[in-house]
Amino acid sequence: MADQYAQSGEDKQPTGIPAIRWEEPPEGPVVVLLDQTRLPAEEVELVCTDASALVEAIGSLAVRGAPLLGIAGAYGVALAAARGFDVDEAATALAGARPTAVNLSVGVRRAQEAHRAALAGGGSPGQAAQAALAAARTLHREDAEASARMAEHGLRLLEELLPGGGHRILTHCNTGALVSGGEGTALAVALAAHRAGQLRRLWVDETRPLLQGARLTAWEAARHGMAYSLLTDNAAGSLFAAGEVDAVLIGADRIAADGSVANKVGSYPLAVLARYHHVPFIVVAPATTVDLDTPDGASIEVEQRPGYEVTEISAPQAPVTGAGGGIPVAPLGAQAYNPAFDVTPPELVTAIVTEGGAASPVTAESLAELCARSRQEALG
Repeated sequence: MADQYAQSGEDKQPTGIPAIRWEEPPEGPVVVLLDQTRLPAEEVELVCTDASALVEAIGSLAVRGAPLLGIAGAYGVALAAARGFDVDEAATALAGARPTAVNLSVGVRRAQEAHRAALAGGGSPGQAAQAALAAARTLHREDAEASARMAEHGLRLLEELLPGGGHRILTHCNTGALVSGGEGTALAVALAAHRAGQLRRLWVDETRPLLQGARLTAWEAARHGMAYSLLTDNAAGSLFAAGEVDAVLIGADRIAADGSVANKVGSYPLAVLARYHHVPFIVVAPATTVDLDTPDGASIEVEQRPGYEVTEISAPQAPVTGAGGGIPVAPLGAQAYNPAFDVTPPELVTAIVTEGGAASPVTAESLAELCARSRQEALG
């Protein structure tokens, strides 16, 4: 196998550019994003001067990952307020930009409610805009803190399930600093294992059709000096059969009240493989990803993406020849099925890890208790 080797425990700064930040240049406030569609070829920033630009960035996946989408949504509301746009109109557009990721609407709602409360209390529009920005910054800080706690809880769970270290972890899509205010969700756990000298190998699913694993997770792993190998999604079965996987760690875009997990498409097949091969399948996500108002997996709206993402390949700096801006890999007119997510039922999930700890076995009751613990921790 072609591997990326590194000394265990070695850690490098992943990037000098944060995934998202708020700036206030002389010409007015902006939200600045690291354009994830351009990675790993180049680190390019997008400057959003209004909520509509941020909606476009969310839809194009320039900014992505459930926790980070919540932060982006909150900053988007603050941006609309600071720039004097209709805040409720901006909030509606932002919240609907990607329907499956519940964090997006949670972040939008927090900033919107802060804005409304300030106005209701007699505050000026400027004061209300500052209240929205304060809510966004608080959410950003809370997510970073939650990321650190998830890494601790996740590593502790790995040590309980797999004593002795030397973990070979398989992950899907991207769940690191690019999706979070901190170091991520599932990848933050793997990074904690790496720093503790307990990570033997990180198996990185390519994650078709948009290659978030190949482009983003491998990019982050390399910068942290993690020992990793990249594989095509359909090679995972042979990896399990060879006994080369000790645990699967994934993130989530929405977790229903019964413990059903919506995550990047391709996650459910991994859960089935993990169950057959008696390998722990662990979901790592902040409590904001748990939607107790969605009763079960069948109630989760799964985003359907454009077909050209399947019929074309988009690569940074590659010549553009296809209708969607990529290189055609299918006959002209080919129809494509392109759900962004699939749903894993709770009986296939070994544990759900949040900043409040771990729920295992995963049931509606254990998940509700976990969410309550997470809220208590957030309150200090």
